[in-house]
Amino acid sequence: MHRPSGSLVALVLLLAFAVGCTKPAPLPQAPQTVDYIVGAPDELSILVLPDPVIERTVTVRPDGMISVDLIGDVQAGGKTPMEIAAAIQESISRFKRDAVVNVTVVSSPSQFVTIYGEVARPGVFPLDSETRVSEAIGRVGGTRPFANLDGIRLIRAAGTGTQVINVDLAAISEGDLSTNFVVQQGDLIVVPPTILAKIGYAMQMVLFPIQPFLSGAAQAGAIYAGASGIARGAD
Repeated sequence: MHRPSGSLVALVLLLAFAVGCTKPAPLPQAPQTVDYIVGAPDELSILVLPDPVIERTVTVRPDGMISVDLIGDVQAGGKTPMEIAAAIQESISRFKRDAVVNVTVVSSPSQFVTIYGEVARPGVFPLDSETRVSEAIGRVGGTRPFANLDGIRLIRAAGTGTQVINVDLAAISEGDLSTNFVVQQGDLIVVPPTILAKIGYAMQMVLFPIQPFLSGAAQAGAIYAGASGIARGAD
Protein backbone atom coordinates (compact mmCIF):
# COMPACT_ATOMS: atom_id res chain seq x y z
CA MET A 1 0.00 0.00 0.00
CA HIS A 2 1.29 3.44 -0.95
CA ARG A 3 1.86 5.64 2.09
CA PRO A 4 1.79 9.45 1.91
CA SER A 5 5.15 11.13 2.26
CA GLY A 6 6.08 12.99 5.42
CA SER A 7 5.96 16.35 3.62
CA LEU A 8 2.40 15.69 2.41
CA VAL A 9 1.25 14.76 5.91
CA ALA A 10 2.88 17.90 7.30
CA LEU A 11 1.12 20.05 4.67
CA VAL A 12 -2.27 18.52 5.51
CA LEU A 13 -1.71 19.10 9.24
CA LEU A 14 -0.65 22.70 8.57
CA LEU A 15 -3.79 23.39 6.52
CA ALA A 16 -6.00 21.80 9.18
CA PHE A 17 -4.34 23.95 11.84
CA ALA A 18 -4.84 27.10 9.76
CA VAL A 19 -8.53 26.34 9.20
CA GLY A 20 -9.04 25.59 12.88
CA CYS A 21 -7.41 28.87 13.89
CA THR A 22 -9.48 31.00 11.50
CA LYS A 23 -11.73 33.31 13.49
CA PRO A 24 -15.17 34.14 12.03
CA ALA A 25 -15.69 37.80 11.22
CA PRO A 26 -17.69 39.53 13.97
CA LEU A 27 -21.17 41.05 13.66
CA PRO A 28 -21.32 44.66 12.50
CA GLN A 29 -22.17 46.99 15.36
CA ALA A 30 -25.86 47.72 15.95
CA PRO A 31 -26.89 51.37 15.54
CA GLN A 32 -27.67 53.45 18.60
CA THR A 33 -31.38 53.51 19.55
CA VAL A 34 -31.43 56.75 21.57
CA ASP A 35 -32.90 58.62 18.58
CA TYR A 36 -35.71 56.13 17.97
CA ILE A 37 -38.84 57.96 16.82
CA VAL A 38 -42.04 56.60 18.33
CA GLY A 39 -45.13 56.10 16.17
CA ALA A 40 -48.52 54.40 16.22
CA PRO A 41 -49.13 51.63 17.25
CA ASP A 42 -45.90 51.31 19.26
CA GLU A 43 -46.21 49.98 22.81
CA LEU A 44 -44.50 51.98 25.56
CA SER A 45 -43.69 51.24 29.19
CA ILE A 46 -44.02 54.25 31.52
CA LEU A 47 -42.56 54.32 35.03
CA VAL A 48 -43.06 57.33 37.31
CA LEU A 49 -41.20 57.53 40.65
CA PRO A 50 -41.22 58.08 43.65
CA ASP A 51 -44.05 56.50 45.66
CA PRO A 52 -46.82 56.05 44.89
CA VAL A 53 -45.28 54.50 41.80
CA ILE A 54 -47.12 54.80 38.50
CA GLU A 55 -46.30 51.96 36.12
CA ARG A 56 -48.26 51.55 32.91
CA THR A 57 -47.95 49.95 29.48
CA VAL A 58 -49.67 52.05 26.84
CA THR A 59 -50.20 51.87 23.09
CA VAL A 60 -49.67 54.93 20.90
CA ARG A 61 -53.01 55.80 19.31
CA PRO A 62 -53.41 56.64 15.60
CA ASP A 63 -53.44 60.35 16.55
CA GLY A 64 -50.00 59.91 18.16
CA MET A 65 -51.29 60.40 21.71
CA ILE A 66 -51.01 58.27 24.86
CA SER A 67 -52.95 58.55 28.13
CA VAL A 68 -51.05 58.96 31.40
CA ASP A 69 -52.40 58.94 34.96
CA LEU A 70 -53.03 62.39 36.51
CA ILE A 71 -52.25 64.40 33.37
CA GLY A 72 -54.32 62.77 30.59
CA ASP A 73 -53.18 62.80 26.97
CA VAL A 74 -49.54 63.30 26.01
CA GLN A 75 -48.10 63.60 22.50
CA ALA A 76 -45.87 60.56 21.82
CA GLY A 77 -45.87 60.13 18.04
CA GLY A 78 -42.92 61.77 16.33
CA LYS A 79 -40.90 62.01 19.57
CA THR A 80 -38.09 59.96 21.12
CA PRO A 81 -38.68 58.08 24.40
CA MET A 82 -36.50 60.66 26.21
CA GLU A 83 -38.60 63.53 24.84
CA ILE A 84 -41.83 61.78 25.89
CA ALA A 85 -40.43 61.20 29.38
CA ALA A 86 -39.44 64.88 29.67
CA ALA A 87 -42.94 66.01 28.60
CA ILE A 88 -44.62 63.68 31.12
CA GLN A 89 -42.23 64.76 33.87
CA GLU A 90 -42.92 68.45 33.25
CA SER A 91 -46.72 67.98 33.33
CA ILE A 92 -46.89 65.54 36.24
CA SER A 93 -44.64 67.65 38.49
CA ARG A 94 -47.72 69.72 39.39
CA PHE A 95 -49.18 66.67 41.11
CA LYS A 96 -46.09 64.67 42.12
CA ARG A 97 -43.08 66.42 43.63
CA ASP A 98 -39.60 65.37 42.47
CA ALA A 99 -41.10 63.10 39.83
CA VAL A 100 -38.71 60.99 37.78
CA VAL A 101 -40.10 59.48 34.56
CA ASN A 102 -38.71 56.67 32.44
CA VAL A 103 -40.17 55.68 29.06
CA THR A 104 -39.05 52.60 27.15
CA VAL A 105 -40.24 50.98 23.94
CA VAL A 106 -41.80 47.55 24.53
CA SER A 107 -42.64 46.82 20.91
CA SER A 108 -42.31 48.85 17.71
CA PRO A 109 -44.78 47.71 15.03
CA SER A 110 -44.63 51.21 13.52
CA GLN A 111 -41.22 50.12 12.19
CA PHE A 112 -41.27 47.75 9.23
CA VAL A 113 -39.07 46.00 6.68
CA THR A 114 -39.93 44.80 3.17
CA ILE A 115 -38.44 41.65 1.63
CA TYR A 116 -38.83 40.69 -2.05
CA GLY A 117 -37.47 38.00 -4.29
CA GLU A 118 -36.43 34.40 -3.80
CA VAL A 119 -37.90 33.93 -0.33
CA ALA A 120 -40.80 31.77 0.79
CA ARG A 121 -43.18 34.60 1.75
CA PRO A 122 -42.21 37.97 0.21
CA GLY A 123 -43.83 40.94 1.88
CA VAL A 124 -43.73 43.38 4.79
CA PHE A 125 -43.31 42.61 8.49
CA PRO A 126 -42.99 44.83 11.59
CA LEU A 127 -39.76 45.29 13.53
CA ASP A 128 -40.69 44.43 17.11
CA SER A 129 -37.10 43.83 18.25
CA GLU A 130 -33.50 44.21 17.02
CA THR A 131 -33.37 42.15 13.83
CA ARG A 132 -30.44 41.34 11.56
CA VAL A 133 -30.64 40.47 7.86
CA SER A 134 -30.40 36.70 8.39
CA GLU A 135 -33.17 36.83 11.01
CA ALA A 136 -35.36 38.97 8.75
CA ILE A 137 -35.03 36.45 5.91
CA GLY A 138 -35.79 33.65 8.36
CA ARG A 139 -39.00 35.41 9.43
CA VAL A 140 -40.35 35.18 5.88
CA GLY A 141 -39.63 31.46 5.60
CA GLY A 142 -36.03 31.59 4.39
CA THR A 143 -34.65 31.58 0.86
CA ARG A 144 -35.91 29.51 -2.06
CA PRO A 145 -33.69 26.97 -3.90
CA PHE A 146 -32.67 29.37 -6.68
CA ALA A 147 -31.71 32.32 -4.46
CA ASN A 148 -28.41 34.06 -5.17
CA LEU A 149 -27.14 33.99 -1.58
CA ASP A 150 -24.07 36.15 -2.15
CA GLY A 151 -25.93 38.76 -4.21
CA ILE A 152 -28.48 39.97 -1.66
CA ARG A 153 -29.02 43.74 -1.47
CA LEU A 154 -30.09 45.81 1.54
CA ILE A 155 -31.55 49.06 0.19
CA ARG A 156 -31.86 51.91 2.68
CA ALA A 157 -32.90 55.55 2.51
CA ALA A 158 -29.94 57.79 3.31
CA GLY A 159 -30.87 61.44 3.59
CA THR A 160 -32.19 62.48 0.19
CA GLY A 161 -30.55 59.51 -1.55
CA THR A 162 -30.45 55.74 -1.36
CA GLN A 163 -27.77 53.43 0.04
CA VAL A 164 -27.29 49.92 -1.40
CA ILE A 165 -25.49 47.51 0.93
CA ASN A 166 -24.18 44.12 -0.18
CA VAL A 167 -25.12 41.11 1.96
CA ASP A 168 -23.50 37.68 1.59
CA LEU A 169 -25.85 35.16 3.20
CA ALA A 170 -23.63 32.27 2.10
CA ALA A 171 -20.70 33.73 4.04
CA ILE A 172 -22.95 34.43 7.03
CA SER A 173 -24.00 30.78 7.12
CA GLU A 174 -20.30 29.83 7.26
CA GLY A 175 -19.54 32.13 10.20
CA ASP A 176 -18.52 35.36 8.46
CA LEU A 177 -21.00 37.75 10.08
CA SER A 178 -19.50 40.98 8.73
CA THR A 179 -22.49 41.63 6.42
CA ASN A 180 -25.20 40.53 8.86
CA PHE A 181 -26.39 44.10 9.44
CA VAL A 182 -29.16 45.22 11.75
CA VAL A 183 -32.13 46.20 9.60
CA GLN A 184 -33.77 49.56 10.12
CA GLN A 185 -37.17 51.12 9.61
CA GLY A 186 -38.14 51.24 5.93
CA ASP A 187 -35.32 48.95 4.71
CA LEU A 188 -35.86 46.88 1.57
CA ILE A 189 -34.13 43.49 1.33
CA VAL A 190 -33.90 42.04 -2.18
CA VAL A 191 -32.99 38.36 -2.62
CA PRO A 192 -32.33 37.93 -6.38
CA PRO A 193 -32.34 34.65 -8.33
CA THR A 194 -29.17 33.05 -9.64
CA ILE A 195 -28.11 33.71 -13.24
CA LEU A 196 -29.39 30.27 -14.34
CA ALA A 197 -32.71 30.95 -12.66
CA LYS A 198 -32.97 34.33 -14.42
CA ILE A 199 -32.41 32.59 -17.76
CA GLY A 200 -35.07 30.01 -16.89
CA TYR A 201 -37.58 32.69 -15.89
CA ALA A 202 -36.87 34.62 -19.11
CA MET A 203 -37.43 31.49 -21.21
CA GLN A 204 -40.71 30.84 -19.40
CA MET A 205 -41.88 34.35 -20.22
CA VAL A 206 -40.97 33.81 -23.90
CA LEU A 207 -42.56 30.38 -24.14
CA PHE A 208 -45.68 31.29 -22.18
CA PRO A 209 -46.27 35.00 -22.90
CA ILE A 210 -50.01 34.83 -22.16
CA GLN A 211 -49.56 33.20 -18.75
CA PRO A 212 -49.27 35.82 -15.99
CA PHE A 213 -45.85 35.66 -14.44
CA LEU A 214 -45.93 37.54 -11.18
CA SER A 215 -43.75 35.35 -8.99
CA GLY A 216 -41.43 36.76 -6.36
CA ALA A 217 -38.50 35.81 -8.54
CA ALA A 218 -39.67 38.00 -11.39
CA GLN A 219 -40.18 40.90 -8.99
CA ALA A 220 -36.73 40.27 -7.54
CA GLY A 221 -35.13 40.46 -10.97
CA ALA A 222 -36.71 43.84 -11.66
CA ILE A 223 -35.92 45.22 -8.21
CA TYR A 224 -32.39 43.82 -8.29
CA ALA A 225 -31.79 45.51 -11.63
CA GLY A 226 -32.99 48.78 -10.14
CA ALA A 227 -30.77 48.33 -7.09
CA SER A 228 -27.76 47.63 -9.31
CA GLY A 229 -28.52 50.83 -11.23
CA ILE A 230 -28.63 52.78 -7.98
CA ALA A 231 -25.31 51.25 -6.90
CA ARG A 232 -23.69 52.20 -10.22
CA GLY A 233 -25.03 55.72 -9.92
CA ALA A 234 -23.55 56.03 -6.44
CA ASP A 235 -20.08 55.01 -7.62
